[in-house]
Amino acid sequence: MSHDATDGHGEHGAHGRPPTRREKWETYKKSPYVPAVVLLFILAAAAGLFAGSYTYAMANPTPHRIPAAVVEGPRTPYATQFVTGMEKALDASLELHRYPDQKQARAAMEEQKVFVILRSEGDGVMMELAAASGATVAELHADTGAKVAEGIGVPLTVTDLKPLQKGDPRGLALFYISLAAVIIGFVGAIQLSVHARALLPLERILFILAHALLGGFTIAAVVDWVLGALHLPFVESWLILALTMFTSGMVFTMFNTLIGRWAMIPTWGLMVLLGNPSSGGAVSWPLLPSVLGHIGRWLPPGASVNAQHTAVYYQGHQYVFPYLVLAAWSLVSCTVFWVWRHRHPGGRDHMPEHAATAT
Repeated sequence: MSHDATDGHGEHGAHGRPPTRREKWETYKKSPYVPAVVLLFILAAAAGLFAGSYTYAMANPTPHRIPAAVVEGPRTPYATQFVTGMEKALDASLELHRYPDQKQARAAMEEQKVFVILRSEGDGVMMELAAASGATVAELHADTGAKVAEGIGVPLTVTDLKPLQKGDPRGLALFYISLAAVIIGFVGAIQLSVHARALLPLERILFILAHALLGGFTIAAVVDWVLGALHLPFVESWLILALTMFTSGMVFTMFNTLIGRWAMIPTWGLMVLLGNPSSGGAVSWPLLPSVLGHIGRWLPPGASVNAQHTAVYYQGHQYVFPYLVLAAWSLVSCTVFWVWRHRHPGGRDHMPEHAATAT
């Protein structure tokens, strides 16, 4: 009996000794604590960046290069003085474009080349705005114009040539529906990667497309038919939302292919932290920090807002650029996913496991 006890004492050698520091570290790296700790710091940083990006872009909008039309021709004595006063009050941010008559100036506004038209009117000055081009810019011009006119003692008449729809007095509804399409787009792709992991590459693309078409239809139907907040050109708005959702979903799928489980980080950074504040939906591009105002046009959220905004308020003057931006992001994302599809964490073998083993 004592002999067995002695042998038992010897058996404790490998299993009974305290683990080394290296062994502890290896065990810890394989535990769920490592990704949990990493996520703590990532989420904390994301919270700060999220608040910071929106505050930086929207809390204190400042005018930067606002295109304005000045109609040439007969002028009141105060017309030139009023324009000079506007430039001074807006810190020289007005970018003046001169047109020979009112017709050409209004055509420029329809094509979204200018945000405001200034012209002589009787003994005073007429200011024609387009709230649909940006409620914040229109308010800035109206408030500044009233102060300048009062200061120089000139009558001012303000007219809104492109008023916002009654259900969207602040002009934010288009931003909200585009934001919904962006977020639900990549969240849907995330859920497919979790709950439909075995989808083949082509199946995954087709399901993301189906999710985008159905989701875009639902967003447009709720906002237009159910709530009546906006009267949309339904098919066009639906397809813009669907293209936005598909692009957003494929951007996540691309990053999931390239960097695996951490794909949410660049997706969130590109689409939400950078893309949405710079989209021009909540604050018009001329009032955003100049860098964001330029970058926003080239990102999916900005392209979506731009396309939707023109479809709703400037029908017949749609530009192809925002569609090209969305299509380019979709094409690049699909191409990267397809070329490196073997690296994507999902998928399945074409043959049953037992058949492959037998072969």
